[in-house]
Amino acid sequence: MRYNFDVPEKEEQQPRAPSPATPKEEVQWLPLQNHPIFTTATATAASTGHPSAHRTARNLMAWDGASRLYFWDSVKKCLHRISIRLGEPDPTSVLADSPSKVLQADVQLNFVVDRISINRNGSALLLAGSDGLCIMYLYGRTSTTDNTIICRTVSIGSQIYFNSNNVIRTLQVSWHPSSDTHLGILSSDSVFRIFDLSSDVGLPEQEYYLQPVDPGKSRNAASICPVDFSFGADHLWDRFSVFILFSDGSIYILCPVVPFGSVYKWESILEIYNDAHTFGLKSANSTAVSNSNLAIFWLEATFPELAHQATEGGNLSMLKAHPYALFDASLSLQGPLRKVCNGGEEEFLAVRVAECEGRAVSFLYNLVSKDSILVTAWSGGQLQIDALADEIQPVWIVGSPPRVRVDSLDHILGLAMICESIPCELSVVKVDQPPDQTFWLGHPPPLLRLAIIDLALPRNMESGSLISLFVDPLIPERIYSLHDGGIDSIVLHFLPFTSEATGKNETMRTPSVHPVLSTCQAESSSSSPICGFVALSDSFGYSWIVAVTSSQECIVLEMKSLNLLIPVHVDIEKDISLEEPKQIDTPNIISKELLSGPKVVFIPQTSPNLRSVAADSIEGRSTLHQYFKLFHENYVEYAHKVYFELKHHGPHLKRIIDDQLARLGEAQQKLLKVEEKQPTLEERIHHANQMHSFLEERLQSLRNLPGAHKKPLSRAEREFKSELDRFRGVELDALRSSIETLNARSRRYVQSSKGSTSNQQRHISGRKNFVEDAQISQLKSAIAKLSLVNSENAKRVKVVESALKSQERTGD
Repeated sequence: MRYNFDVPEKEEQQPRAPSPATPKEEVQWLPLQNHPIFTTATATAASTGHPSAHRTARNLMAWDGASRLYFWDSVKKCLHRISIRLGEPDPTSVLADSPSKVLQADVQLNFVVDRISINRNGSALLLAGSDGLCIMYLYGRTSTTDNTIICRTVSIGSQIYFNSNNVIRTLQVSWHPSSDTHLGILSSDSVFRIFDLSSDVGLPEQEYYLQPVDPGKSRNAASICPVDFSFGADHLWDRFSVFILFSDGSIYILCPVVPFGSVYKWESILEIYNDAHTFGLKSANSTAVSNSNLAIFWLEATFPELAHQATEGGNLSMLKAHPYALFDASLSLQGPLRKVCNGGEEEFLAVRVAECEGRAVSFLYNLVSKDSILVTAWSGGQLQIDALADEIQPVWIVGSPPRVRVDSLDHILGLAMICESIPCELSVVKVDQPPDQTFWLGHPPPLLRLAIIDLALPRNMESGSLISLFVDPLIPERIYSLHDGGIDSIVLHFLPFTSEATGKNETMRTPSVHPVLSTCQAESSSSSPICGFVALSDSFGYSWIVAVTSSQECIVLEMKSLNLLIPVHVDIEKDISLEEPKQIDTPNIISKELLSGPKVVFIPQTSPNLRSVAADSIEGRSTLHQYFKLFHENYVEYAHKVYFELKHHGPHLKRIIDDQLARLGEAQQKLLKVEEKQPTLEERIHHANQMHSFLEERLQSLRNLPGAHKKPLSRAEREFKSELDRFRGVELDALRSSIETLNARSRRYVQSSKGSTSNQQRHISGRKNFVEDAQISQLKSAIAKLSLVNSENAKRVKVVESALKSQERTGD
């Protein structure tokens, strides 16, 4: 079902004057990679973006899941809608119609579009950039001038993110999987917001202020800077969860988060409702009973039909979420998620967060059957793959009431809350821990480490590598990683809960990594060579990937899915012979059945007086008829087979001889070319030997220089240098982002307080004004402390650099 968000205009209701007749272009179906919008493009599309201090991954292509492909043209600033046919005329091809439909925004876009994304029913498209965020509704009116479709386009959160006095950046924007009108936005001010396009695009419907650590207790700035987020999928409480990744690699969970008016299956809600009754209310632990009571109360208030249908019984198939929030509790920021361990020496590793190089850059949640897979990409080129070892459960912090925005009828229009991490000691989750010690106790689910994959990307970039992650729509076990060097395919072969449910006693197998596309990017390039990527699939089990380069060259590749997940068993006990086979079987030109001759047929036993029987008698005729039938079934049919195969044997043999002669001619041509190039190769080898001797002489002279024998750094100095490099690459960026966010918050707070001073004097008491002044003073003191820390660290770096330079001078 598709919704039309277009606002009817009075001018369009009047009958239009007939336009002059123009010949309609005939639609042609071409291979997608040969479409005119890709073949006639110029390389200027790669340099249309404005320089920015923050590198972002680009993806200018989207697919509606059916038969329409969308591509944003950065040069013409328009959207191309391409109708495609998957698997026609052969299963490996993708056809596209030409010319494509051109969709134009009804307002001028004053920012560079970096990413596009389509909603669930294909009615609206997201246009996101570093300086703007818009929604284009894909069903508009047709222009009579250039035959383009003019689509209504609205800006999202312009007063929050893209104000002239604001420096808040949008880090990730994503459609909610259970709604066609809700959008989730994570910004640099550590706030996660949900906007409802059907009500108000300027004000967020829900706001969650993330506070992963207590104020003043953070040891590094990277632990308070969010990077990416992902919504959960259709599995228990995962469907109400939001996974948030921070710069140091720590993962937190917000649960439950439900857009107002979103729709869910009745069976799914009833399953978690009964689970809370069975394992929560009947528990002997008071904490589990309290948490399950809050979850049941929240479910019954958010889905009012749930309690009535559970008691009376009904035939509802879907439930609609109603606006609701607990009046005296806010959501807990569950985390950081810890690694599960077996005890002993691994307990120390369980509390460590970052095990890869650089900083975390992107995150992916993937549901494969019964397993929730979390993939974290790092700027050093590694992928960290984990699985949730336990189910997610909702957790609230009682005593921290949220702020609710209501209308004149006291209906909830929006809510905002501060989400803090529960202060407690680090609890190491073990594998052999009984289930009754984990159900509904408020502990975040542990992580089971599946693999750490090194993509071997070039590491000479100052800001690290940008890695984007995508899930294959046909095989959820396959994940695509898009990076500066191309596209890789990662296939998961071991899933803990799925393997246990299917009864497979398999050992833990590492994922397989296959390079799909290599772009051979130059090391000095600052932008990704791929600006568009989408994975396609059809109902017949075929899948493709489509990639668009910066020069708008389209690449279509078919991805094999047959026997992809079947493991390859190798018999270790059997000796593998490395000797060459003594005899190689050549293909048979004539079948062995004909070479063996006709089958031997035994003549049936006859009476002894057969010779005395006349041939024209009845018995003689029947005997002759039987013999003739046996002769015809064997010898005559065999003769026909021999004749047929010998008749076709001549052309086949001729083709084989011609092929051999052609291969012989090619081999002779190659030998002649080698003979011609042999003198040149000898000269090059001689020149290389001379150059090698010359370089050896230069190397020997360089070794005799006084600076070549300087003392190498000690282990402590190397560790200190690596710590300084990490501080410069991760911590300084996080500190700058934190300072910018605090400045933006303080400016916005001061402006809002000045604008509403007259109204606040009538309704707000003096105590509340005192609290607001205290909050402003706290913000100013925090900014001053951060600036002092930044200046002190800069001084320390300068002192260390001067000390290193002095050591080098003394060594010389």
